[in-house]
Amino acid sequence: MNTSTPDHTADNGLLDNFYRSKDNYWLGILLQRYTLLLLGVCMKYLRDEEEAKDTVQQIFFKVITEMQKYRVDYFKSWLYSIARNECLMRLRDKHGKTAKELTESMGSKEYESNIKEMAEKDVLLTLVENSLGELNPEQKTCVTLFYMQKKSYTEISEQTGFTLLQVKSHIQNGKRNLKLLVEKKMK
Repeated sequence: MNTSTPDHTADNGLLDNFYRSKDNYWLGILLQRYTLLLLGVCMKYLRDEEEAKDTVQQIFFKVITEMQKYRVDYFKSWLYSIARNECLMRLRDKHGKTAKELTESMGSKEYESNIKEMAEKDVLLTLVENSLGELNPEQKTCVTLFYMQKKSYTEISEQTGFTLLQVKSHIQNGKRNLKLLVEKKMK
């Protein structure tokens, strides 16, 4: 068993743990890690926040189902493909177009621009993920609960035992420190 904490375990380590134990806990960590990426991909294609959130939930369900059937070695790229296909299916159902027509209708310049933008966002998200691990534990916990799990200050306070003032402080300081860490790594 991996001795590092799940938050610091590489994707392949989490996949190995999942395939060894068949415990969805390990998939949950992976999916949480890529929630923002999935939401970004879905927003790019669907351009509607509620539909994008619904699609992310559908992708979670599909990932859990598919990973029970076969082994995935490159999780991030596989997950991106699942997300892209799910979005294209939704658009096709909504507009009656094929995936090729949807891609072509974006226009080659716009499509290239979107690919470049998505690659930049992917790099930024990776930097944020890596930098999150460098925050102190209180800031990391509060930032993760607030921004990734969409918990309220009160819910975070109840879950962690911090006062509301401490929660607010940890989130503000964590957000500022995260920004500084990411900017430092981008240089």
